[in-house]
Amino acid sequence: GGEHSDEDAPSSDDLEQFAKQFKQRRIKLGFTQADVGLALGTLYGNVFSQTTICRFEALQLSFKNMCKLKPLLNKWLEETDSSSGSPTNLDKIAAQGRKRKKRTSIEVGVKGALESHFLKCPKPSAHEITGLADSLQLEKEVVRVWFCNRRQKEKRMTPAAGAG
Repeated sequence: GGEHSDEDAPSSDDLEQFAKQFKQRRIKLGFTQADVGLALGTLYGNVFSQTTICRFEALQLSFKNMCKLKPLLNKWLEETDSSSGSPTNLDKIAAQGRKRKKRTSIEVGVKGALESHFLKCPKPSAHEITGLADSLQLEKEVVRVWFCNRRQKEKRMTPAAGAG
């Protein structure tokens, strides 16, 4: 068959297979999606967010992006596999990733309060964020990030806002 064309663009079956494999290897090696994104930055100067890695594994990126990411992730796996016997800079990277804060879980009541504020005012000022944080006994940063994420979610849930 056409030997060279398969090389250029993997089929969606290839991608699906790889994504599955990749996820299993990653978990087995004990890396988070965020770790992998960071590691890619260290190895290839191309940092990817946890979200991107997550979407890759879930096959939610565009075909073009899946194709772009696959060789990088593949190479990362090879690097990581070959070096998993010896402490390399990958372990240092992993250690950095480990230090990050645990995901903040927000109680239902508090979330409700944030939600209702969001409906009134999706973009609170720094001053408002401070007030909210105080009243809900949360870190300012947590409130800020929550609103950030909430606006992103809104964007995703409202496709083609402004059409019409």
